[in-house]
Amino acid sequence: MTQKAHFTALENMYLAAPINEFYKPTIDINLEESTIEIEVRADQCHSAGGIHGSVYFKILDDAAFFAANAFEEEVFVLTTSFTTYITRPVSSGKMTAVGRVVNKNRTQWIAEAVVYNNDKEVGRGSGIFVRSKMPLSGATGYGE
Repeated sequence: MTQKAHFTALENMYLAAPINEFYKPTIDINLEESTIEIEVRADQCHSAGGIHGSVYFKILDDAAFFAANAFEEEVFVLTTSFTTYITRPVSSGKMTAVGRVVNKNRTQWIAEAVVYNNDKEVGRGSGIFVRSKMPLSGATGYGE
């Protein structure tokens, strides 16, 4: 599989995940970074009207995760830890997260992501990702 075909297969896999029926994200993957966008909606907010922290976590973890999985063409990558920092509240617009691998070795990747709303940073996170034993070819949506 070519590198571009791998990125497209990962994008299809992401969009096929049942959880994304709720978030309705878009994704773009290349070897340098992964970019994910989510339109802010009222049903993603807590009772004070701001985006729930789980939305920050999801978009940051997903962007970092796919930056890491872009380097792995055989198996699904797993998040083993992820730290999220929410730096600004969001209540409207679009959230855009950009993930990049900052360190990699034969067993793991460390990736970081920053999320923006209206071109202002609103959060960031970093995580450790490792190879699983599950072939990518068996993941829902991969290669479809």
